[in-house]
Formats: sequence, structure tokens, C-alpha cells
Amino acid sequence: MYKPTGMIPAMPTPFNDEGNIDFDSYNRLIDHLIDGGVHCLLAGGSTGEYSLMSMDERKSVLKAAVETAKGRVPIMAGTSAHKTEDTLELTRYAAEIGADCALVINPYYLKTSEQGILDYYTKLAKNADIGIVIYHYPVATSVELSPELIAELSKIDGIVGVKNTTDQEHTCKVIALTKDQDDFSVLTGFEHLILPTLAVGGDGATGIVHNLVPKEIVQMYKLFTEDRDIEGAIEINQKLLPLYDYVEAEPVPGPVKAGLDILGIKGGHVREPLVPASEELKQKMGQALSELGYEVQTV
Repeated sequence: MYKPTGMIPAMPTPFNDEGNIDFDSYNRLIDHLIDGGVHCLLAGGSTGEYSLMSMDERKSVLKAAVETAKGRVPIMAGTSAHKTEDTLELTRYAAEIGADCALVINPYYLKTSEQGILDYYTKLAKNADIGIVIYHYPVATSVELSPELIAELSKIDGIVGVKNTTDQEHTCKVIALTKDQDDFSVLTGFEHLILPTLAVGGDGATGIVHNLVPKEIVQMYKLFTEDRDIEGAIEINQKLLPLYDYVEAEPVPGPVKAGLDILGIKGGHVREPLVPASEELKQKMGQALSELGYEVQTV
């Protein structure tokens, strides 16, 4: 099974003025990211506003990603849902259309036990012909998976990785407990922790800023992992620090959609009750992108 590694953008879903999915802009974003050298694409994740879509819309976004990518890069399909049956339906669909792995958040809100979490991921892995990536995001879910529980989950056949959107100490412990498993990857979900995660043996990052500056993010990864040019990687990282802050300075995905608009790649509207980026943040993002050498547009 495919094991996700490298730099993986969590793609937003563009919506037009009528609130419908703008597939032309979505396809353009995919081409922009592939041209930027990214290693995989996350479609239909949290940044993609999956929780505000119908099941049919979610399927259409995943299908568009697979068809537009045309095998140029792997597709990680966001298939999280509150009901186990819905998660399984969408995960099976992702496998059917040719996605390479599925990202699934742990059960939340109506909380279960550790055994319930183990049973949940076991059922998904056994009943969908696709690798499962655990999505661990305790700030959003208020459910913390211990490093030991993630290590236990990693041993389930068909579980291929974790997107660990939490603090670096936790990620270090997960890496230490799973380092001998060649079929399991540890990804950070925080831009600020990309280099620290790689430095302790992590496999990559799924992030938001990747959508805006894929070439820089990929070059930083290459310098660190292939060229062993740590100073060069640090230099790029320092240049990107303002953007790391800006893409999450206001409710996601408003800022990254505004950033794409600034670059001339339509980010589109957000769905209510989400809000667009403020004019002040747009100005800051435009300045940061301009300083990185990008031609920016007024939005």
C-alpha cells in the first residue's frame, strides 16, 4: 500500500458566487501544486470544508482530484465523517475511483473509549481496499490519542500513517514508537514544525501554506532530506515564517483562499458560517508573497 511522505498540501475547495463548487478553479489549483513539485495532494480534508458539504459533493471533489491529477501525484482522500457508515462509504468510494490513501479523523464529540477507537480504525482498514491515515487533531476534536495508542493503531494491517497535528513532543514520541515500521509514516500538520519533524525522523507534512508556495516548501524539503543542506533549508523556512502565521491567523480556510486570489489562482468563497479573510490580513499576505518574488493581485 502507498505510504504518504513528503510535502502534501491540504487543498481548499473553491466555491463560486452561487455557493457551488468551482471545478475549473479547483483543477487549476491542482495543476499549480503539481507544477510546484508536491509529493501528494490532500483532497476533501478540513481545509477543503468537507464538513459543510453533502456526500455527493464530497465524492465529486475526490473524483475531480483523481481525474485531474491523472496519476501525476498520489491522492490522499479526506473521508472523515461522524457516522462510521458514512466514513466507510466514502472511504470505499475513494478506493474505487483510484485514490491512494484515505485520511480519517478519530471519533469525536460523542466520545468513545480507546478500544472503540481501535475498533473504528480496524473496521475501516479491513473493509476498504485503501491505506488509512489517522488524522490526529486534538485542538479541534478535544480527543487526545496517546503516542502509545497511535503506535498500537499503526500495527493494524492497512493503517499507513498519521497526520499528527499536535505539539512536537507528542510527535517525537510517536516517531520513537513507530520508527522501525517501514510501512507507517508520521506527518506533521503544522507548518512551524516541518523542519523539527524531519529532524527527528518524521516523513513529511500536510499543510495549508503549501498551496501558496509549493516550490519553496518542496525545495526546503529537498534541501533537508536529499541534499543535507540544513542551512539552506533553514534559510527558506525563515523566509516562510510570516506566511505560516498568516494562513491560520484567522479562521481557516479564509486566509489561504485569499492568498490564492492574490496569486491569481482563484481561491473562491467560503461557506457559512465560515468567514473570509479580513482586508488587513490580505494586505499582509500580499506583502509577504511579494517579498518572496511573486506577482500579486489586488483582491
